[in-house]
Amino acid sequence: MSLSLRFRQLHDHARAEPSASWELRRDRLQRLRHLLIRHKHDIATAISQDFGNRSQHETQFLEVFTSLQAIDHALTHGHIWMQPQSRRTSIWYKPARNTLLPQPLGVVGIITPWNYPLLLTVGPLSCVLAAGNLAMVKLSEHTPAFGTLFDQLIRQSFSDDEIAIVNGDSSGESGGESGGNVALAQEFCALPFDHLVFTGSTAVGREVMRVASANLTPVTLELGGKSPAIIGPSADFRHAVTRIISGKLLNAGQTCIAPDYVLLPKGREKAFIDCARDVVARFYPSLNDERLPTDDYTSIVNQRHYERLAALCSDAQQHGAILTPLSRRAPHASTRLLPPLAVTQAPPEARIMQEEIFGPLLPLVTYEKISDAIATVNTGPRPLALYVFDKDSRIIDRVVQQTVSGGVTINDTLLHIAQEDLPFGGVGASGIGAYHGEEGFRRFSHMKPVFRQSRINAMRLFSPPYGKAFALLMKLLIR
Repeated sequence: MSLSLRFRQLHDHARAEPSASWELRRDRLQRLRHLLIRHKHDIATAISQDFGNRSQHETQFLEVFTSLQAIDHALTHGHIWMQPQSRRTSIWYKPARNTLLPQPLGVVGIITPWNYPLLLTVGPLSCVLAAGNLAMVKLSEHTPAFGTLFDQLIRQSFSDDEIAIVNGDSSGESGGESGGNVALAQEFCALPFDHLVFTGSTAVGREVMRVASANLTPVTLELGGKSPAIIGPSADFRHAVTRIISGKLLNAGQTCIAPDYVLLPKGREKAFIDCARDVVARFYPSLNDERLPTDDYTSIVNQRHYERLAALCSDAQQHGAILTPLSRRAPHASTRLLPPLAVTQAPPEARIMQEEIFGPLLPLVTYEKISDAIATVNTGPRPLALYVFDKDSRIIDRVVQQTVSGGVTINDTLLHIAQEDLPFGGVGASGIGAYHGEEGFRRFSHMKPVFRQSRINAMRLFSPPYGKAFALLMKLLIR
């Protein structure tokens, strides 16, 4: 069945059922939850197959558990979110009443990237279903095993007029992009969705928005950028390095909110590298001993992305940067194993300082004063995430207040994305709109304003023919 016919099936169902009951929404969320619980190991195996090697433990924690969190939060609070909300009524119109009535938008399109194919599908989908919508999901061609499995699982648990999964061949993506084959992606984006969610690169996000604009389709764009980690002058240095390396090396750095570069006090580069090596040795013993399997360390997803990261390294060296391995294991192109590297003395014009890295390469940038670190962040596009480490709350507050980013985690990395009561999204070049929890429910709902007139009201005083009484009334009102 063509994309347009699959969309029409969903569209007709949504229009015939413009207000889904909580019982129906809850049932859909529970079916999605049961699907994940029953097939969590199959899902992790499929994702690992797509990557060449993807840590099963990371998938269970970062994708399955976090997806279940999103569903459970919606199941707990969705019936409250969908209740009409009272709003104040101006004194001149009382005793009339104002309310906001949340209604489903209809059919929401979701374009999922390859780096977290489950979480970045189920995360928005849980909000979409809680809001009473139907969904059409385009999965990345870079995760074909997961795509095939997830399509089968959805078909087993949902009818074709509830959720439709789209898989397809495609040309390449770069960085954190998603979207698949250009023709298929454009055809998907050109469908007249009631809302479209895209997770991927800023460059592709612009094209998604351009194509969607032909239908005036509202978009939520979850993009990327260069998310900084700032180690303040009075930070617990070892803790900061440990948590930065942890956040960087999950999924081998193929995370949209991974620390992209570190801002640290001048002269602390060697201390950072020494500590980072200790952390890598502790977290990933196999990166220092070739006799051990590398099950816990994820491979780069495909050869083209591996070559892109190698090109970033080559370009950095040509610009005078120094690349320091953080482990003894050498890169292995055939298995796409890329051990972590620290990058120092990279000039601003090097590609590694211009592009989102999306891999286990970590530039270190020094500063003299915390104001210099803040200035460095503010000279670039707004990042999707920012991390600040310090014991001094005044420094933390200064960084948070004087920088603009999609989200912030203090004295750790990544964890703001796992908070269902906090919206997740970017700002500026790192994204448009946010979802998660109640904000996600509202993102995928039409908050319809309803004015209920009372049988006893003063509107007759504002009706023609206008005379002296009306003029006196205007004098009272306009002053």
